[in-house]
Amino acid sequence: MNAMHQYMLDSYRASQHGTKAPPQPGLHDWQAARELTTHAAPRRARHSRGRVRSALARLLHSG
Repeated sequence: MNAMHQYMLDSYRASQHGTKAPPQPGLHDWQAARELTTHAAPRRARHSRGRVRSALARLLHSG
């Protein structure tokens, strides 16, 4: 069963129970991608300081 079949089944069940239908598959893909990139941004900032950390490590371990 693919996502569209599951959506149709869930929509049918929602109509039978009188509840709100689920969102269509792929409707919130851009929002999810944006959240993933926003979540990854702090990690990228930490990696950009790697040069300073490696320089300090060389200084500390050279003695």
